Amino acid sequence: MDILPLVERIGEANAAALFGLITGLIFGVAAQRSRFCLRAATVEFAHGKLGDKVAVWLLTFSTALVWVQGAQALGLMRGEDARMMAVPGSWSGAVIGGLIFGVGMVLARGCSGRLLVLAATGNLRSVVSGLIFAVVAQMSLSGWLTPARDSLAALWTTQGGTNVNLAAALGVPGLGPLIGGLALAVLALVLARRNRIGARRLVFASGVGFAVAVGWILTFALAQVAFEPVQIESATFTGPSAHTLMFFLSRDALIDFDIGLIAGVFAGAGVAALLAGEFKFQGFEGEANMRRAMTGAALMGFGGMLAGGCAIGAGVTGGSIMVATAWCALFFMWVGGVLATLLLEPRGLGVPA
Repeated sequence: MDILPLVERIGEANAAALFGLITGLIFGVAAQRSRFCLRAATVEFAHGKLGDKVAVWLLTFSTALVWVQGAQALGLMRGEDARMMAVPGSWSGAVIGGLIFGVGMVLARGCSGRLLVLAATGNLRSVVSGLIFAVVAQMSLSGWLTPARDSLAALWTTQGGTNVNLAAALGVPGLGPLIGGLALAVLALVLARRNRIGARRLVFASGVGFAVAVGWILTFALAQVAFEPVQIESATFTGPSAHTLMFFLSRDALIDFDIGLIAGVFAGAGVAALLAGEFKFQGFEGEANMRRAMTGAALMGFGGMLAGGCAIGAGVTGGSIMVATAWCALFFMWVGGVLATLLLEPRGLGVPA
């Protein structure tokens, strides 16, 4: 894939933003049409069900793993070059941040990626929650909450100056993650058939995973031809939400992949909702719901930054390149989500998004 002529014509920064936009558009359309959501899956699982929401989440996760591992096998990207693999990871951040994020997404009635998709469909509750999420994420990145985040993350870190490749640590051979992804995809399809999920929704669920692979491939290709160092990345919403907020607040902010990603997800989800006749304005259902949503959004902002990524960034994007702390964070997001559901559902607080 020769992208050099494009990069020379529009510049490296604009190319990165364009690639983020492409990734976001695919993600936004696919996530809106498939109703992909980790929070919904954990709530369903907590109730002892393996229903359509679990099936959709599992298919997205497994196909992301298949697409990305397949791309690596073809030489289209190298997971070890990604920043989240090339820098030290935090086990304590993954555990604590994952738990906090999991609780927050149940309170907010959607993970950070889901809030962005819902906001594009006219859900004003998600607009408010998303803004709070972005503000707290920025505070955790470089503001008042940074010392707390740094202290918790430093409790237990990976050794050797890099993160841990889970496949290598477990002694899984080269194509093992790809084969594992295919096995999970088969399981997802079995659950989908049991729950009578239509083929169109399954295609869009796979499309969310495909978007993750697109982001990895495009940023890797850009890094090979760029003069300045380029971060190899894909879909995630904690850091990009904070960066996008500062892009609109600072005159010195620069355009990059993150800005294009957020814009693309919002545009893709909005257009998909309009074409499907699903765009409509919705607000909070009362003071109590507003308070819970705002609290959940704040917890996700801090928890996602501490965990090294959100339900998408750590849970799918990091997991697809076998970042060990990302898998750890994902596990504890599930634990936090299930525990919060079990505690809140009896009191009628776990209303589906």
